[in-house]
Amino acid sequence: MKYNKIDSSLFIKNRKNFIKKLEANSIAFFNSNDIYPISADSTLPFEQHRDIFYLSGIDQEESILVLFPDSKKNSFKEMLFIRETNDHITHWEGEKLTKEKAKDISGINNIYWTNEFKDILNQIIKQSENVYINTNEHYRQNVETQTREDRFIEELKKIGGINFKKSNPILQKQRSIKDEIEIRLIEHACNITRKGFERVLKFVKPGVWEYEIEAEFSHEFLKNRSKKFAYSPIIASGRNSNFLHYIDNNRQCLDGEIVLMDVAAEYANYSSDMTRTIPVNGKFSDRQKIIYNAVLNVKNEATSLLRPGVLWKDYHIEVGKIMTSELLRIKLLDKSDIQNQTKEKPAYKKYFSHGTSHHLGLDTHDYCDLDMPFEKNMVLTVEPGIYIKDEDFGIRLEDDVVINSSGEPTNLMKNIPIQIEEIEAIMNNG
Repeated sequence: MKYNKIDSSLFIKNRKNFIKKLEANSIAFFNSNDIYPISADSTLPFEQHRDIFYLSGIDQEESILVLFPDSKKNSFKEMLFIRETNDHITHWEGEKLTKEKAKDISGINNIYWTNEFKDILNQIIKQSENVYINTNEHYRQNVETQTREDRFIEELKKIGGINFKKSNPILQKQRSIKDEIEIRLIEHACNITRKGFERVLKFVKPGVWEYEIEAEFSHEFLKNRSKKFAYSPIIASGRNSNFLHYIDNNRQCLDGEIVLMDVAAEYANYSSDMTRTIPVNGKFSDRQKIIYNAVLNVKNEATSLLRPGVLWKDYHIEVGKIMTSELLRIKLLDKSDIQNQTKEKPAYKKYFSHGTSHHLGLDTHDYCDLDMPFEKNMVLTVEPGIYIKDEDFGIRLEDDVVINSSGEPTNLMKNIPIQIEEIEAIMNNG
């Protein structure tokens, strides 16, 4: 892995907190992701399942974590199964985890080879009253594919007589509240993103292509131990800035336009998430400044609302009111728009169609329980935007913040330029 070793105390603590929520005499299983084929002998780069990583720190394929805290045998209470290597595998694929290395990363004492799993499974499954399986129940999950976890669950069901329960509801709540180590990892990803953005500010000028800007980010991210973008980068100039999920990045940036960049680095599987909008020629027009400052005002006010005890749905209602006020101020809306709006279709949605915030962590749209009030150490994005299709441009700004026990949240992107004057100064003096 490109990232530096993570303190194993994080994974030990995560397992302890998870185990506390299990019913008595229960087993929980967690599987690595598959390596997915493209065609012929080509595969996608391996991405570890975030739940097994969260509980063990193991970032290798064909790994299985088993938690059986009430087992009568100490060697079965916490078990990690990893792929046994040999000279042939090492020659073709490089070194794999040894048992000693896996123990050092995870803090788990009982490390086995995966070829020992079936025999141990047959022993422990008869001793348990409940089996916790790990299904994806994220509120945005909409991709249908059979995972390694799915196949494992199918095999368990063939055994019969098992009382199944779900790990995901526990993890939805637990993963949404970050450990201090996790916050530092997210902050590190944010700092790598800052370096990429500062590089791009000195690079952008009329005539560059969107993919060239993407390449500048990629160079800086890899240089700083980020293995990839945290998500597919959006580099959207001109009218493309109105397309929320534009990822073609294949247009030339022209004089007088803005370029909206929703792009960020990951670090150690933890995501950052940044959006900045800059002028291609290094100078915002008066009209662009009006819209930009309106978005910035909404972002700042929305950030101040992120405090413990606030409910998700109430937060978004309040942000809608703030956006409505700004749109009235800059005359994109008028009184008749407000009079004709409905609860289902508020007037501000004409210019601001997406949500303001989402949880952030091991996934860019991280696990969360939307009915759970905000708590200290939740990490959320704040990303309002105003999109004016008739004028062929949109502006979005986004930072990542940590909710504190009281007062203003901590902005992990406070060092990333966002003020108009700062952006123009760097672009024109870089």
